[in-house]
Amino acid sequence: MEKKEFIKRLVELRVNKGVSARDMSLTLGQSPSYINNIENGINLPSMTVFFYICDYFKITPKEFFDTTSPNPVKERELLDAAKCLDGEQLEHLIAIAKGLKK
Repeated sequence: MEKKEFIKRLVELRVNKGVSARDMSLTLGQSPSYINNIENGINLPSMTVFFYICDYFKITPKEFFDTTSPNPVKERELLDAAKCLDGEQLEHLIAIAKGLKK
């Protein structure tokens, strides 16, 4: 993943969570401008802080780098809920998902 893609993904996840760059920075124990500096391409996080960022979003590093998934937390929640359904219920859920996609 290139730097621009990393920044885009960070912004996407942060916006989806509905949190400001400042609040995220402070929650991570960083200076108020830390995330803003990353999003502006000034800095990149260390590996340690990257793992803290993933924890903050409640996602795995793999989910962070999966840019086809705009909201990995909700996807995981849906998948967990689907595990309790029988075959017929799953078919209905699939039909609903396909209908929403159109």
